[in-house]
Amino acid sequence: MRVAVVGSGFAGSLLARILAVQGHDVVLLERGTHPRFAIGESSTPLANLTLERLARRYGLDDCHDLAAHGRWVARFPELRRGLKRGFTFYKHHAGRPFANAGVRSERLLVAASPDDHVADNHWLRADVDHHFVRAAADAGVEYRDRVEVTPETLKVLRPDFVIDASGPGGFLARHLAIPSRLHHMLTRAGLLFSHFDGVRLMPDVVPGLPPGPYPDDWAAVHHIIEEGWMYSLRFDHGVTSAGFLLQDATPAAPAQMWQHLLRRYPTIGALFGDAKPLFPLQYKPRIQHRLARATGPGWAMLPHAYAFVDPLFSTGIAWSLRAIERLALLFEHGCIPRERDLARYETLLSAEADQIDWLVAGAYRAMARFDLFAAHAMIYFATVSFAEIRQRVVKDNEFAWSGFLGVGDPHLGGVPRASLRRLGHTRTAADRREFVNWVRRTIAPRNVCGLANPQSHSLYPVDLDVLVRRHAVLGMSRESLVNALPSLRGGG
Repeated sequence: MRVAVVGSGFAGSLLARILAVQGHDVVLLERGTHPRFAIGESSTPLANLTLERLARRYGLDDCHDLAAHGRWVARFPELRRGLKRGFTFYKHHAGRPFANAGVRSERLLVAASPDDHVADNHWLRADVDHHFVRAAADAGVEYRDRVEVTPETLKVLRPDFVIDASGPGGFLARHLAIPSRLHHMLTRAGLLFSHFDGVRLMPDVVPGLPPGPYPDDWAAVHHIIEEGWMYSLRFDHGVTSAGFLLQDATPAAPAQMWQHLLRRYPTIGALFGDAKPLFPLQYKPRIQHRLARATGPGWAMLPHAYAFVDPLFSTGIAWSLRAIERLALLFEHGCIPRERDLARYETLLSAEADQIDWLVAGAYRAMARFDLFAAHAMIYFATVSFAEIRQRVVKDNEFAWSGFLGVGDPHLGGVPRASLRRLGHTRTAADRREFVNWVRRTIAPRNVCGLANPQSHSLYPVDLDVLVRRHAVLGMSRESLVNALPSLRGGG
C-alpha cells in the first residue's frame, strides 16, 4: 500500500519509517529542510515507554537508546539533548524575589526517575528530528523536501492513504476545509520564546534551598507568574529553551515584553538577565488549536495536526508517540485501516484533547494560589505515574489503546474536569483546604507514589518502598510487585 506522510518532524518521520518496516510504500513530504528549529522538547516516562515498545515491535534499536539519558549519551553523543530528572515548579510574585522559606517555600519537585542513567531527556529538536528523517530514509522511505503539498501533488503521487503530521493549519485542514473547534477550548495563552545561552542556575540565584530529589534545574522547570507561567529546559551543552505562556495578548514587541517580565519578576530577571537569545524572540498570540475531525476516508492526522493545548506538564511528545503506536497497529495487516478502527482512533484523540484542555485550564485557574496549583498538579502526577508503573510491571498488549491522561479510567477519568469546576468555587482559605483534601481523597485509588502527602514538603523522590507498600493499588500482591522491581530500576 502506498502511504503519503505530510510533515517530517519526529512524529511524521517515525511513523513513516515504521510503515516502511511493515512493508508499505511510503513517501514523506516536507515543506522545508533539515536540520531546522522546532519547539516541543520535553519527554516523559510515558513517552519513553512508548519508544521502547516501538523499538521492540519494529526493530528500531535507536529508539530504545533514545528513551533514556544514559543510553542516549553512550550511543548518540552527537545528538544534543538535556537531562530531565523531573518537574520543578516555583511560584513568583511581581516585584519580589523568590522567597526561600525552607521547606515552606512555594516550590514543588516531582522526580520522574531515580538516577541520571534512566532519566528522561529534553530533545533538541533540530538534531532529533533530523535523526528520525535520516533513519526513515535508511529504512526505505522516499523522502522529498522543499515540497509544497497540494491536491495536485497527491494526484501525481496517488497514495492509498494520507497521514498529516504537519502541525496546525496543515495540508488536510486546508484541503478538506475542516472546521475549527478552537472556540470549544478553555485554555488560552500566547507564547513568547527563544533559545538562550548563559542562563544561570536557580541555586546560584536563590542559595540555600532545601535539597530536593534531584538538582532543581535538571528538569522541566516551571516559573509560575501572575500572567501565566514560564518554561525553562536546559540542554547538556549549556543552551536553554525558555518561553513565557501569557494569558493576555501583549501589544509590545517581543524583546520589550521579555525585558518587562524580567524586571517584573526579580529572580527570573537574575536567572535570565545576562542570557543571550540565540535567535530573535518570537511571539505567537495564541498557540491553541483544535479541528472538528482527525480522520476520514483514506486519511488521518497525528495529534498536533489535529489539536494542541499547552506545553504545561510536557504532554506533547508522549501524546504524539501514543498516536503513532495506534496508527502503526492499524497498518500492520497490510490494508487500509477500517472505518471503525479510524473512528476508534479519532474518538480517543478527541477525548484526550478535552482531557488535556481541562487539566491545563484548571492549572491556569489555580496558579494564583500555589497550594491550589500544587494540589491540582497531583492529579496529573497520580494519573501518569499509575499508568507508567502499570506499563512497566504488567504485561498487556493493549497499552497503545489505553486512554492518555486517564481517559476512560473509572477513578481518574473525570477528575480533571471536576477539579476545574471546583476551582471556580474556591475562594476562602477553608475552600482551599477542602480542595487540597478533595484531591488527596480523589487520587487515592491510583496514588502509587505517595503524592499529596503534606509530610513530603512538596519534594517527591522516586521511592520504591512507598510503591511496594501500595501494591494493592496496582492490583498486585506484595511479592509479585517486589519481583517486578528490576523492570522499574532498569528503565526498560
